[in-house]
Amino acid sequence: MEFFPQLIACVLILVSLSSLQLRAETLSTFGTPGLIDMPTAVVLPDGHVAVTTSMFENNQRHTLTFQVLPRVYGTFRYSILRNLVPTGPNSGDVFDRSFDVHVQLLEERSNRPALAFGLRDIAGTSIFSSEYVVASKSIGPNLRVTGGLGWGRLAQRGSFANPLGILSSGFDTRAPRATTGQLAVDSFFQGPVAFFGGADIKLGKRLSLQFEYSSDAYDRERSVGNVNIDSPINLGLTYQFDQGPQLRGYLLGGTTLGLQFSYMFDPAKRPVPGGRDKAPVPFTHKALLKTADLGQPDALQKTQARLFHDLKQEGLVLQGFDVRGTRALVRIENQRWDVEAQAVGRAARRLARVLPMDIEIFEITLQQRGVPHSTVTLKRSDLVEVALHHDGAWRSLSRTRFADAPDLDRTGEPSQAFPVFDYSIGPYVALSFFDPDQPVRADAGVQVNASYRPSPGLTFSGVFRQPLIGNIDEATRVSDSVLPRVRSDAVLYAQQSDFEINELTAEYMFRPGDNLFGRVTGGYLESMFGGVSAELLWFPIESRLALGAELNYARQRDFDMLLGFQGYDVLTGHGSVYYDLGNGFTTQLDVGRYLAGDWGATFSLAREFNNGFKIGGFFTLTDVPFSQFGEGSFDRGITVEIPISWFTGRSSRRTFRQVIRPLQRDGGARLNVSNRLYGVTRDYRAQRLSAGWGRVFR
Repeated sequence: MEFFPQLIACVLILVSLSSLQLRAETLSTFGTPGLIDMPTAVVLPDGHVAVTTSMFENNQRHTLTFQVLPRVYGTFRYSILRNLVPTGPNSGDVFDRSFDVHVQLLEERSNRPALAFGLRDIAGTSIFSSEYVVASKSIGPNLRVTGGLGWGRLAQRGSFANPLGILSSGFDTRAPRATTGQLAVDSFFQGPVAFFGGADIKLGKRLSLQFEYSSDAYDRERSVGNVNIDSPINLGLTYQFDQGPQLRGYLLGGTTLGLQFSYMFDPAKRPVPGGRDKAPVPFTHKALLKTADLGQPDALQKTQARLFHDLKQEGLVLQGFDVRGTRALVRIENQRWDVEAQAVGRAARRLARVLPMDIEIFEITLQQRGVPHSTVTLKRSDLVEVALHHDGAWRSLSRTRFADAPDLDRTGEPSQAFPVFDYSIGPYVALSFFDPDQPVRADAGVQVNASYRPSPGLTFSGVFRQPLIGNIDEATRVSDSVLPRVRSDAVLYAQQSDFEINELTAEYMFRPGDNLFGRVTGGYLESMFGGVSAELLWFPIESRLALGAELNYARQRDFDMLLGFQGYDVLTGHGSVYYDLGNGFTTQLDVGRYLAGDWGATFSLAREFNNGFKIGGFFTLTDVPFSQFGEGSFDRGITVEIPISWFTGRSSRRTFRQVIRPLQRDGGARLNVSNRLYGVTRDYRAQRLSAGWGRVFR
């Protein structure tokens, strides 16, 4: 504790001697807003993401932090600690996975500091297990001071009796974590506490200095020679680049040098503002026909042919066209735009240029795989009136009607609409995370996607891979699962396969009634299982709520991923509740039976931005006891979904999706069938159409 007053005195002296600029946020070695090792009460801007890599001596920390809510961020960290276990059967390096949560209780005001509390390593190995309460206050534009109380690992230096002991004697002693992967609720804010603190000083437009009194003494690391730390004083010097990157050098404990790179960005903002798409055609009328003329022989067919050609230029496929009085009924399938409202706007512009002026109403039905989802009704005069207004998109939204489109209508279907054959050939990369012997493994090769759709809703498709290079098959860990090995033998599929049939299915999607969607899929459903899957979804057009039910018969495939099957089969299925919370947040609860025969539920929460960038998390609890589940105790993870257009600036319906889970075992494993109905239908319902309406005139 004798270092803490000297630290504050040094901060004030440095501030008085410096000519300082506006301050910028810094990230700690743990990848969260902080000083060097110690946290602050600061949060990231709402929705921002920070990725950090920090290295010192025998340690590496790789961190992803997401500002889930304006005052709440969550963190996933992967740490490599060399030679942390010097002896025993598990001696050697430790590859540690940990989760953090930070909650800001009070924002900073002129008369008070920001106040927050946080939990580090809440469901990991407990190497970093700690809790804290921290306050931060800016003194002028160039100095921020921080002080706090730490528990657990943050009470290794200068600790004293827990003040919460006055509430209950249970706070006096910290309970050891019994099982890796379980929430350590029984140890939160228990045991001795210690002070920590420090300051962040802006030395110029880009340069800042951090120093701190650390209550983390690195007891375990020092005891085995993993790190050499002699002092509680840590120093850091951070350089802020344009567009989010930070580079930092730091000194831990007066002896250990470290280097850190961080990058913070806003997923809601595309790297290419406005995008690189061609400008839309204006709402200029060039048609010479009158409505009555469309009744002449071949006139309707000629108009249909022109519409088919013009819509194709916009990445839209015309699947139906009819005129009824002053109404034009058009069915389209969007193959380019990642925001359906933009597809509607592009289609409306083309209709306005081709159809006679006395056709006032455009009824645009959005279809997927030839199956109708919803109908958007607009007036031509409204579009022309508000298109150039500064808030024209939102004015047009108030005049637009969304309706369910439950009936399959093939009136006016162009001859080119069906059958449809499509294919693509390109590279693929398959990733495997968190093998204790190799943190990241990967395979790369050539992938062929092919599909044939003879009529609306019916699709025959396949995904085929030829691995060329990689090391996933070099993993040596053997499953010790006591459950049916539905996922833990994943490495055997890499080792015993060459050419792979990843999927080979027949799928039928249909509309059984108003606000109802159906799907039946049969064949080789995924890389490890084949069988039959049936699903029904109830999703009212204006509703935030959707309900689904799925039933599957699945049989385990041979490890060579060709046409054979193994002996294990299972009947599995779930009832699902989906709810749109607004502001981009969606929740999902799946309850039912999993591939290993266990019963339980999966809860998911995701935040999606209007450009399609999505970050979420999930956890699954089943009737498999933690002790039988194996390492990790229960299934959980993070999902990241990034539209390709976010990187390129050019509209595309392709996305990059990755699931980051600490370790996948057999408990809580679900069938990975493609095209589950909520994901297929959600973009076409009123909530998502309205959310993306700002791009209707783009």
